[in-house]
Amino acid sequence: MTSRVTLITPAMSRSLRQARFGDGEDGDAIDDSAAARARSAAGSLPRAARVRTSPSARCHQTAAALGLDGTDAAELSGLNVGRWTGRTLDEVGAAEPEAVGRWLADPACAPHGGESVRELCGRVARWLDALPADGRTLAVVEPEVVRAAVVHVLGLPGPAFWRLDVLPLTATELSGRAGRWNLRLGQALPASSSPSSPPRPPDTAAER
Repeated sequence: MTSRVTLITPAMSRSLRQARFGDGEDGDAIDDSAAARARSAAGSLPRAARVRTSPSARCHQTAAALGLDGTDAAELSGLNVGRWTGRTLDEVGAAEPEAVGRWLADPACAPHGGESVRELCGRVARWLDALPADGRTLAVVEPEVVRAAVVHVLGLPGPAFWRLDVLPLTATELSGRAGRWNLRLGQALPASSSPSSPPRPPDTAAER
């Protein structure tokens, strides 16, 4: 049987706009206009047997705006950047240019004391390959989780992680099984024909 996965990136927030690492101490609320856009797409998503989210404020808020009741999956956490959390890339680059250079060049490097890109890609790969094939999995996840998934399913080298641009509030669809996946990248979420429509019910074997 085939596993089907739809990965949705969070709506725009201050941290995403500023290229800031993580939610920081106070969380990271999505923009009002971005939340309205997400609400307009509620009801347009494919039926799902299960809904998962990255455990971050912006992913929780995006899921809620989309009318989704998801469960946190630790495997889908954003990249742990240790002591860089809450700082912008420009700030870190000015303070630690050599460390940032190593980090961007070597997927196994983690000068911030957190997690390497290689480790991120590994845990996302394990999550994907362990998914059941009984219906679609829909997940609202951090952009770097989508990057890691694409690196895995296409068998790309680690440095390709930084060459993938993932836009806010877009869907990336995967279908297949461990070792052989098909990919449809970065589709913008359509507005629902009826924004007030309730979320679709979970799919069943008869509907696949």
